Order: sequence, then C-alpha cells, then structure tokens
Amino acid sequence: MSKSKIIINSALLIFGGIVGFFFLMKILGLNNVSELRLLNFVFVLWGINKAIKTNIKLNKESLYFSNFSIGIGTSVLAVGLTILGLIVYVGFIDPELITVLGNSSFWGKNLNLSLIIFALAIEGIASSVICSFILMQYYKNYKISNTSIA
Repeated sequence: MSKSKIIINSALLIFGGIVGFFFLMKILGLNNVSELRLLNFVFVLWGINKAIKTNIKLNKESLYFSNFSIGIGTSVLAVGLTILGLIVYVGFIDPELITVLGNSSFWGKNLNLSLIIFALAIEGIASSVICSFILMQYYKNYKISNTSIA
C-alpha cells in the first residue's frame, strides 16, 4: 500500500472519530464541557499509531524518519479536514458554536472563525509533531521480522 494511501485512510479515521465524538457530545448535551474536547488527543494517537503500524506491516519499512513523517502527515491532514469540517459546521449548521466556544474558559471572549481556525491549526500541527514523536519512541527500535506486530 502506498504511503499516501496510508496517510489518507488514517487521517479519515481520525477525522471520523473526532466528528463522531463531537456529535455524540452535542447529542448528550455535553458540548459546553470544553475539557471533553481534550479526548480528541486519543483519536489522534490512535490514527497515527494505525498509520505507522500499517506502514511497518505492509511496506516492511522501519526507518525512523519515514514512519515519523507518515505520522506527521496523517495528523496534519486530519487537522486540515477537521478545520474544513468546522468551517462547514459553523457556516451552514450552527453558527452559535463560536459563542459556545467564546463562553468557555478555553478560548476567551473575542472570538471569530478565523481566530479559531488559526488557533486550531497551530495546536493541531504542534500536537501532530508531539504525538508522532511519542509514538516513534515506541517504534524506533522495532525491527522487521516475519512475525506481525500486535
């Protein structure tokens, strides 16, 4: 499987997990609890781990920087998709989300969509590098063998 296909598939899984969790929070009336949004980190770790494992398993590639770049690429694409999803959601479904975010202690009061997008992009790219680095500490000494990884 090509690296770009691995990145796209895993990024779509991250995006789907984050969107599904967001709508579950909304259905349960928990969308005002900003701290629950930190659980998005779990979806990011899961998707990056899946991408790296898939590259090791299918492409038999254990080079550190190759797998590190797959992890970063996966999560950066997922961040981009999530930002596009936010733009669509605020633009067409619920423009009041900006007010909800502004009332949380997480963001501050003077919010607009472009500020939220900028903050999410910076936070997303930073967490992409951090999550990829954390996972690569596990995979850095992994050697390809005839057995598959668990």
